Order: sequence, then structure tokens, then C-alpha cells
Amino acid sequence: MSFVEILKVIVLGIVEGFTEWLPISSTGHMILVDEIIHLDVSEAYREVFMVVIQLGAILAVMVLYFNKLNPFSPHKSMAQKRGTIRLWIKIIIACIPAAVIGLPLDHFMDKLMNGYVVAAMLILYGVLFIVLENRNVHRHFPIERVTQISFQTAALIGCFQVLAMIPGTSRSGATILGAMLIGCSRPAAAEFSFFLGIPVMFGASFLKIVKFFIQGGGFSFAEFIYLVLGMVVAFGVSVYSIKFLMGYVRKHDFKFFGYYRIVLGIVVLSYFGISALVG
Repeated sequence: MSFVEILKVIVLGIVEGFTEWLPISSTGHMILVDEIIHLDVSEAYREVFMVVIQLGAILAVMVLYFNKLNPFSPHKSMAQKRGTIRLWIKIIIACIPAAVIGLPLDHFMDKLMNGYVVAAMLILYGVLFIVLENRNVHRHFPIERVTQISFQTAALIGCFQVLAMIPGTSRSGATILGAMLIGCSRPAAAEFSFFLGIPVMFGASFLKIVKFFIQGGGFSFAEFIYLVLGMVVAFGVSVYSIKFLMGYVRKHDFKFFGYYRIVLGIVVLSYFGISALVG
């Protein structure tokens, strides 16, 4: 176990925690950072690490929204418990498109994991955020709270989540953009995006680990520690990231993130373009 590798894992955990919930593509950031610091592990383990580290980020959502997502809370009335169960049904409905389409295309999408695809998606969705927010000036959002999202609306948001299978799109970016197009307010869109991440990212992590072991992979003690450390760091940073985003969108729009995506996309494109020329 190397101290340098531990520092790399901490950096990757910080990047994952900050970017998973912001609509700026955690994948794009993780690819770029890993290219720069390059975690010294096998390619198979790196793929698992990049996905499973997200579990730390998911645990942050579950801790921060535990009461809201817990249908068995003794502090809730029967009506509130039924409302929480309905919320979970909406979350499950919204995840069905990703499960139905995502599982068969998982291997194909892995092949798209390169800097050029990531850069293109960063820029494209950055432009879409800016265009959408320019259209949203003085717009009234009919869905102000997550509890107002209908089953039909949840299903439509789930269809937008499928777009996040393309690397660089950003799962939160696709769902937030889709939810706002349908009529959700910025806070409602962001919060529902957090909740959708729970089953989707648990499922993606489980699938990635199963494939890893089926193909004969295994963890050394050091690699296990790296994975746990990355998840712990991602959890701590995600708590701050989630609180920041919810505070930000109550007062501001998403155009800043759109501009940021465009700049990052140009940086990623330039980096891989120069690397290709030098190589």
C-alpha cells in the first residue's frame, strides 16, 4: 500500500463527492483527473473503482434525506407514511427505463468511455442548460415540490435519465434538465435527481462488481482499502455538495453550470487532442 496512491484515492474521492450531484458530469471529471494522477492499479479494477466509489455519494443522500425517505418513521402520520411510499413508487417507476435499456447496453456504453465523447456531451448539455435557462426567465413552474411530481411525470423524467448512459452527460444533469423541461422547479428537479440516484447507482455498482468477479477479478487488501477510503471521502464531500446545490438553486439558475461544462469540455477535448498528437 503506497502513501502516494492513498493521496490519489483521496483526490478522486473529493472529485466524485463534489461532482456527482452537480450537473457537470462526475465521469468527465474523474476521467480527466485519473489521466493526470493515474491510479496505479489494473484497468479492470480502475473501472470498478470509478463506479463503486459512487456508493459513498449515495449514502450521503440517504443520510441527509433519511427522514423524508423513511416510510416507517414513528414521527410521521399515516398520511405522511403513505406519501413517502408513493414517493418511492415514483422513484422506482422513474428508474425502470434505465434498467430496461441500461442493462442490455451496458457493455456498449463502456466502449464509449473516451475523452472525445465526454467532451462532446459536456459541451452539448452545457449549451442546453444555457438555452433552457434563458427560456425559463420569468417562467412559472407548476411543480414546486417533489411531492407534486405525478407518476407520469416521474416516468418521463426516468426517460431523460437514460440519456445519462452516454459518458459525459451527467446523470444529475440529464434528470434535472428533463425535469425542468417538464415543469419542475429547480429545487424539485435537483432533489428528485438525488433520489433517483439511490437505486440507479446501487444497481450500477452491483452490476459492475458482479461482472468484475465473473470475469475472474479480485481485490487485494490494498485495493479494498482504496475502495473503502474513496467511498468515505466521497460521502463526506457529497454531504457538502448536496447542501451547496440545494442552497444555490433556490436563489440562482443553472447557467453557471452550463458555462462551466462548456469550458471543461474544451479542456478535455484539448487535453486528449494534444495527447493524441504527441502520442
